Amino acid sequence: MFYRIVPAFTVLMVLNGASTYAQAASQIAQSASGGLFQGTPEERKACRHDSVKFCSDAIPDSLRVLACLKEHREHLTKACDQVLKNHGQ
Repeated sequence: MFYRIVPAFTVLMVLNGASTYAQAASQIAQSASGGLFQGTPEERKACRHDSVKFCSDAIPDSLRVLACLKEHREHLTKACDQVLKNHGQ
């Protein structure tokens, strides 16, 4: 996923100039980690226990937490597993 973001960010930076660098970086970072993988409050609640139990060393990096949850899929609660399925993970 990240390999798609970096070239897009580079093109955006060149086309828009350095003055929009901070704004573009913020938007990309938010969509890469915050918007896509944090979920609703209910989804976060469903995966909170599993995240702490299996992935505490990855918190607060939501991309690492997602990867970790996927690695421990067979041990996840049904609710958290369903959240991942609902998001195509």
